[in-house]
Amino acid sequence: MNWSNTALTERLGIRYPIIQAPMSGGPGTPELVAAVSNAGGLGSLAASYLQPDQLEQAIAEVRALTDQPFAVSLTAGAPAKIDLDRIAQSRELLAPYRTELGLPPEAAALPETPDFIEQLDVVLAARASALSFSFGVPDMVCLELMRDAGIAILGTATHLLEAIVLEESGVDFIIAQGAEAGGHRGTFVGHPEQGLVGTLTLVPLVAKHVRIPIVAAGGIMDGRGIVAARVLGAVGVQMGTAFLACPESGAHPAYKALLSKSSEIATTLSRVFSGRCGRVLRNRLVDELRAHETEFPGFPLQLFLIRELMQAAAERGSTDFMALWAGQGCHLCESRPAAALIAAWAEQATVLLGDGASSDPQSVDEEEPEESVSDPACVI
Repeated sequence: MNWSNTALTERLGIRYPIIQAPMSGGPGTPELVAAVSNAGGLGSLAASYLQPDQLEQAIAEVRALTDQPFAVSLTAGAPAKIDLDRIAQSRELLAPYRTELGLPPEAAALPETPDFIEQLDVVLAARASALSFSFGVPDMVCLELMRDAGIAILGTATHLLEAIVLEESGVDFIIAQGAEAGGHRGTFVGHPEQGLVGTLTLVPLVAKHVRIPIVAAGGIMDGRGIVAARVLGAVGVQMGTAFLACPESGAHPAYKALLSKSSEIATTLSRVFSGRCGRVLRNRLVDELRAHETEFPGFPLQLFLIRELMQAAAERGSTDFMALWAGQGCHLCESRPAAALIAAWAEQATVLLGDGASSDPQSVDEEEPEESVSDPACVI
């Protein structure tokens, strides 16, 4: 199997089928996005919370550092409706922590939620190579505009029904986000709990039932994970947590220090930091507010209410109140430059899979087994 030559690399003109997952809130700096793209992968700029002028500036910053393809990531789902009772409840619950960090009891006025159409206009004008989205599907007019602009479209699914919806919408690639993944769950059909399918199950399931190429995400931390994803039927991988400890990452030093010291049971799902379910490292804020998660306003209103608290915690180096987004593979994080990590993963994958002529991971099942192999399913 030629693991590095896939529909993903051919469509995007990149060397390796490795996407850096979009990471907002600090880690996903322009430097990290550019470093991944310059190393042969596809860097991703997390832009869901950026106003159009901020997005335009961020794209310019990435382009100043690389001439290689990169993706922009937006939120497709509609923001939560204003619920004054929930907002008041959240302010009350967060007030003691704000006082502890020397902040006024109440957060500043809620900012305006970025408009998806205005953000998309910026992406179209910039002629980005790819656009990924989660929490839903843009309407057909938006999708047609992306296609007309030649932008590769990647949608996120956490279970098979979502993948089918994405296929019917006409996206180019489906990111199959397994339960192991750090950050927000991309679930948009059903409850988040219904989207907690492991990567090992989700990827071959989706690959079996849809014809659109699959990108695996969740728990992939090195060349071994890349190999596993390719054999399971994915044409590429999306890796976020694996890049968190890189020097190009904007994650706080105290945040980075926790990653390799943590374990697969150190993470949990929480709505505390944004009003939407996501995987984070446990800390004081997560544990103490767990019982009140259903009382918070929805995404992204809760994020706006808690943002000042998280910023103050970062200034003090206190991980008790930071949003420590991380996947279950966090203990495998390495504090090496992004380019060094990608080179190491590529070498590892090549050693494990070789560099044969076939670029189709499912072709293994179609070949006639050799006489010495009694069960062709044992090739993994």
